[in-house]
Amino acid sequence: MIIQVYPNAKALAQAAALILSAQVIRKPQSVLGLATGSSPIATYQELIRLYQEKAVDFSKATTFNLDEYVNLPISHPCSYHAFMQVQLFDHVNFKASHLPNGNATDLNRECRRFDAAIQRAGGLDLQLLGIGHNGHIGFNEPADNFGFGTQVVHLTQSTIQANKRFFQSERDMPRQAISMGIGTIMSARSIMLVAQGKEKADAVRSMVKGPVTPRLPASILNFHHQVTLLLDEGAASRI
Repeated sequence: MIIQVYPNAKALAQAAALILSAQVIRKPQSVLGLATGSSPIATYQELIRLYQEKAVDFSKATTFNLDEYVNLPISHPCSYHAFMQVQLFDHVNFKASHLPNGNATDLNRECRRFDAAIQRAGGLDLQLLGIGHNGHIGFNEPADNFGFGTQVVHLTQSTIQANKRFFQSERDMPRQAISMGIGTIMSARSIMLVAQGKEKADAVRSMVKGPVTPRLPASILNFHHQVTLLLDEGAASRI
């Protein structure tokens, strides 16, 4: 595991965008795993800037997103389909972009379809992750066992509390999501996790220094052969 610490969130975002861009420059047909939430927004802004400056061309690259809420229309401004369009996809030229369908009639079948689509694309070359306050990656919540493939997950109260600010009220927030499973994430050839702010410091410390346990899903990254953590000083303050 490689750990890089940056003086502020802007420097972190610039570094993350350069790593993603370098992957695509090195392999134009790259398959990228992307994340949502507040952590990657600045990184996506930097990717847009690099694209607009013609430093990188995404036209042969494909993306797969980590997750999507269940039973939330994709037109809803809080859906991850809408998030990705606004934050990235409307501004760059990816060949194709895929998210799980949280409105599928058969959610379990949709999970299997999504994993199969990643395999058909050749697997993930680089997976971008954030980390939740409780150590979740994607929407893989603390549990008794690590989940393997893409699956339907029940969101914990801490995740609901962290994400409810994006909705009009807590009642409006879905209680389930489709998320890439730990096995799908770990199958990526390389992984980059970004974390910023002191509020993430405890989760980062537990991930880096604690035991590998499904009670802190991000700890499994210690078993991956190529993981880079990009942290600002706040997130790195306890390691």
